[in-house]
Amino acid sequence: MVEATEAARWGEYIEHAQKFATDELEESELNYKRRTGNQLREVRDAVLSGGDDWLDRLKRIPTKRMNNLCNWRSRLNLFKWFDTDPGDALEALQKLWARDNRSPEQAPPVDEVVARIRDFAGWLPEDVFGGVGGRVRPISVLLMALDAEQYPPFMVTKFKAAYKRIGYRMHSKDADEAEIYKHALGFLDRFIQEAEKRKLDRPSNRLEAQSLVFCLSLDRSLGSRETGTDEVEEANDSQQPPDVEMLAGKLLFDVNSLRDIERLLDDKRQVIFQGPPGTGKTYVARELAACFAGSKRRVTLVQFHPSYAYEDFVQGFRPILKSRQPGFDLRSGPLLEAAERARKEPASKHFLVIDEINRGNVAKVFGELYFLLEYRNEEMRLQYSDSDERFALPDNLYIIGTMNTADRSIALVDLALRRRFHFVEFHPDKPPVKGLLKRWLKKNADEMEWVADVVDSANEKLGDRHVAIGPSYFMKKDSLDESKVRLIWEHNVLPYIEEHLYGEHGQLGEFALTKLRHRVEKRAGEQDDISPNDASD
Repeated sequence: MVEATEAARWGEYIEHAQKFATDELEESELNYKRRTGNQLREVRDAVLSGGDDWLDRLKRIPTKRMNNLCNWRSRLNLFKWFDTDPGDALEALQKLWARDNRSPEQAPPVDEVVARIRDFAGWLPEDVFGGVGGRVRPISVLLMALDAEQYPPFMVTKFKAAYKRIGYRMHSKDADEAEIYKHALGFLDRFIQEAEKRKLDRPSNRLEAQSLVFCLSLDRSLGSRETGTDEVEEANDSQQPPDVEMLAGKLLFDVNSLRDIERLLDDKRQVIFQGPPGTGKTYVARELAACFAGSKRRVTLVQFHPSYAYEDFVQGFRPILKSRQPGFDLRSGPLLEAAERARKEPASKHFLVIDEINRGNVAKVFGELYFLLEYRNEEMRLQYSDSDERFALPDNLYIIGTMNTADRSIALVDLALRRRFHFVEFHPDKPPVKGLLKRWLKKNADEMEWVADVVDSANEKLGDRHVAIGPSYFMKKDSLDESKVRLIWEHNVLPYIEEHLYGEHGQLGEFALTKLRHRVEKRAGEQDDISPNDASD
């Protein structure tokens, strides 16, 4: 009776699998895994030959592809171990990937791989990974270097769901990494056998079987499952990390500048981007927040101005009609709303972007939040709340402010605010903005690179970095040509310069576009005329 029930369950499971066992399986699941396996084999060759570039080769495997196979925290922890202790890591990988007397194309049998897994797991530092289930997954990805079709990647939640659905026996609770992976391979072999019994072409190897297991785990018609410790750990890891390298490419910033901002945010939870207009402060703040939060819906944008008050930002009474009678209702501002959303998603980062933060009366707008910005684990009663209601800023709510340094009437900021925020400079003479316009022009309008030199020349003549001309004036989505540059210069740049030359309008002629361009071209010509010998003299 038990066998008949199990056979029926296998039949149902394989019938569902046929929905995914199509040509699309190649593109969606198999091809990128095979490519990753081939790249890992190249890393294996470097490791076994004693080459010193094995880690660089491993890091060149696309991040997105690796994150699909091995949760991002495990990948980063693995690389951290490789970076800090490359000697031990190299020896451990040599044991895991050893060829012995086999040909390069011949993978070792399962029992030998089991022994290698135990050996490799013994090398892992205790603080690198969490539970046993969390260690099997990155080890299984490394095993793809032996043969991805024979030794596919493993994820405990996916396999446990399959075991439960079919009634397949679970691995023992005290199983180690090797036993858990061997048990999963046994399940995949059984999957292949059951498909052959029904004269089906797929799955024909373990990689196909593993891919179908993963696809079937997403099919809600297969029912729900219980969640254990390993599942919770993997669920928390399922949110993809911020792809800082991709964002750096989009913004044309040096990736290290973005990683510095990320570290500053992790330190105080609050940063302010300060610099003159046109340096991309607001744009970068929004893009950065969406990247780190993982979704634009976790980003709240507000803009301060002189009439903006605590009641607008935090909490205040709003006039309403109650039973046709005028009255007041206590409403939450964007800060409390963002805090509430962050509190509901403790595993995700939420961001509040405050544009032009120094245009408001900051001390008045923030009120008692000055204290809470510094002491995130403390609670306070808000001034309009009931006496028994306390409020604290969630630890996963981050704040990015932007501040214009060109307007001297608002340039000074409360020292209490400065102590609670890290400040990041957005000036054309300093990274990450330095050279940004030239990089953008080279990518989008290389024949217009002279514009960057003209802007640099104008900023040199202005002689004040706080009022420098930012690159954003010319970073237009549409194609940039000389006529458009002339219009931008006459109707945006020159009025801006004139504002800062108040009382010195006679100097405005020095900032004519044609004059600056001639000066730049002349200087470039003089540089070209200098021979290498002259330069050394």
